[in-house]
Amino acid sequence: MDNFSERLLELRKNKKLSQEEVADKLNVTRQTVSKWETNQSMPDFDKIVPLCELYGITPNELFMGLKEKDVSKNNESTTNLEEERLKVRGKAKGIAMGIILYFLSVIWIMISIPVMNINPIVASAIFLLICGIATGMIVYVCIRYKKMKTEEETASDKLRRQISDVAAIIVTIIYLIISFKTMAWHLTWIIWVIFGLFEEILKLIFMLRSSEDEK
Repeated sequence: MDNFSERLLELRKNKKLSQEEVADKLNVTRQTVSKWETNQSMPDFDKIVPLCELYGITPNELFMGLKEKDVSKNNESTTNLEEERLKVRGKAKGIAMGIILYFLSVIWIMISIPVMNINPIVASAIFLLICGIATGMIVYVCIRYKKMKTEEETASDKLRRQISDVAAIIVTIIYLIISFKTMAWHLTWIIWVIFGLFEEILKLIFMLRSSEDEK
């Protein structure tokens, strides 16, 4: 029961004790116990522990009506929610860093050969190294911060996959048209790097949106 005085009355009746018996055990008068149970006064601080011992309950149950297992469940639920939020933030930061590295790799390949006159083989090797680091980072955070899927998240993932599938078809068409028209197959593959960036940005957007919904 929510009312403290009513809770005291119910606890006493459950123990099948009279007001006189409770008063005797707590070294107070019967009138004092009566005032507690009729909401005319509150027990003194030094009577809280004896009351809990008499009725076999905890202070949480005495004042809030919560049993220890209920408190534990509430604390566990709060902790789990906070852990999930930290996981989402950590995953978002890792994916964001991977995306930045992808952008840097594209910028590098665009300026290293025509502007800096670096050997194409060396430039390509550095490009692939940066892409490899970015990919490894994204894969690592996805594995490290993997979490259970809820129905809402599954629906969100389904929508994201549908967007990615449609985008993949469009990018494939664009890639083939540009490649056959220019015959610059050695350059047009960069389109797929850009598509990879798009997919990671899309994941990041949905992840941040999910995090905001949880708040």
